[in-house]
Amino acid sequence: MSLTLLISTAMATATLLYVINTLMPTKPDINKLSPYECGFDPLGNARSPISIQFFLTAILFILFDLKIILLLPISWSVNTNPTTTTTTTALALLAILTLGLAYEWLQGGLKWTE
Repeated sequence: MSLTLLISTAMATATLLYVINTLMPTKPDINKLSPYECGFDPLGNARSPISIQFFLTAILFILFDLKIILLLPISWSVNTNPTTTTTTTALALLAILTLGLAYEWLQGGLKWTE
């Protein structure tokens, strides 16, 4: 009974969202018609120079996304490993990432204007 209710609710929600999407008028504005977020034209020359700030932002996002992925299993590790081992590993990872961020900051790698 509950599985049937769950499936029918999911189907009704999906159908309702589809109907709302098809009935709404589309009004493209300048932001929707603009190129990608990185600022270059998707139909233009593929060999044009790209701003280094875009790549720096992407690498920092990947780095901190990786940090979250590495720290996520710590909550399960507390139950299987000694607490001191888990805490030491987590603090070592955070210390390495913090030292790397401080080094980049002091070297001027995070400056947006030159």
